[in-house]
Amino acid sequence: MNKAKKAGICSTLFMGLGQITVNKEYMKGIIFAVIEIVALLNFKFFTSGIRGLATLGRVTGYPVEEVAKSDHSIRLLIVGIMSSILLGIIVISYIFNILDAIHSGKKLDRGFSLPNFKRFMKDFWDKAFPYIMMAPALILVVFFVLMPIIFGIALAFTNYGFPNNLPQKNLVSWVGFGNISKIVKLPMWNNAFVGIFSWTVIWAVLATFTCFSGGLLVALLLNSKFVKYKKFWRTIFILPYSVPGLISLLVWSNMLNGQFGPINMTLKQFGIIDTYFGVLKTNIGWLSDPLTARITVILVNLWLGFPYFMALLTGIMTSISEEMYEAAEIDGATNIQKFRFITLPMVIIATTPLIIMSFSANFNNFGAIYFLTQGGPSGTYNPAVNAGATDILITWIYKLTIDKQMYNIAALMSLIIFIIIGGFSFYNFKNTKAFKDDEF
Repeated sequence: MNKAKKAGICSTLFMGLGQITVNKEYMKGIIFAVIEIVALLNFKFFTSGIRGLATLGRVTGYPVEEVAKSDHSIRLLIVGIMSSILLGIIVISYIFNILDAIHSGKKLDRGFSLPNFKRFMKDFWDKAFPYIMMAPALILVVFFVLMPIIFGIALAFTNYGFPNNLPQKNLVSWVGFGNISKIVKLPMWNNAFVGIFSWTVIWAVLATFTCFSGGLLVALLLNSKFVKYKKFWRTIFILPYSVPGLISLLVWSNMLNGQFGPINMTLKQFGIIDTYFGVLKTNIGWLSDPLTARITVILVNLWLGFPYFMALLTGIMTSISEEMYEAAEIDGATNIQKFRFITLPMVIIATTPLIIMSFSANFNNFGAIYFLTQGGPSGTYNPAVNAGATDILITWIYKLTIDKQMYNIAALMSLIIFIIIGGFSFYNFKNTKAFKDDEF
């Protein structure tokens, strides 16, 4: 039996055994052996974690004074996910240990000598330096980003929610695709989901398009040779973006108050409401009428968002070579043609990744909706689903979580958002010219 095969078998039986007994790589073998020893010493942690993940607890029904003795399903779920991730890391180390033993054994079979541990560590450091430096960040990503994502996905397939399935008084159990079935089959949930999802897409598209178009229009005006004091105007137009969005939205919410808001009061004082909006009697329902409220949030978001694109597009336009415009003028191009065939294509190519990111951000733009309308006005959907006319998926998730404690339905909505935004962003980034061959 050659050394490669023998080392592979030994390392399969116990991590590091092939390195120590066959390849004579003692320090490397000891490191692998320590990993397996630590795993074996914590065998109970892994088995209980996997068992808890599968069952989500078995002990319940204690009297109130002894409720602390019952299993806590959510804690078991978290520990189970953590133990699964750690077990996955150990399995990867185990496979790597076997491949390493075989690789070193093949070198010995061919008559090559293996480097000593010091030389091995030096070569490993030189080749793996970038990965070593990224390892701490990767560990943090796994436990503070990946693990919460897995936890949220797992909740979508449980019955965790108020009032009957809140630990520790009650256990949570797996329901598979039961929550999806509820959304699809029950009319009140189906109608709410379709309506809110449709409005979320419309909102994300219009919010992105209006902010980009508004920023582009203002940037074109500021770049015009006929405009004087450009720095002054840029400073004025950037002010909405410099003020914290939360403050601006709360101010707008008060200004647009249908009964006491300054805007309606001013319109009344000048007789505009009575003259042009008499059908609405005494007030304009900026935030109380469903259609008007949706238009209002788009316009307020435009006011908040266009300065970002204005500043961005102004910089891009100033980087476009004047020679291109001069050549176009020589060919007899009009200003509209220069914009259509030079400015707009250059701007679109440079900003497409940012437009995609802006769409994704608006799809989940919690603040723009919640701090302005709180998702209202209500009455559009069944009160049991706790959704309003301007609610988008993310604000609906928040209200389901905070107000109704329907954690499983909220988690399912989060999973749907993740799939939609992740798929949309991946597809568009992959097919964006700005990301092909690392050039614009």
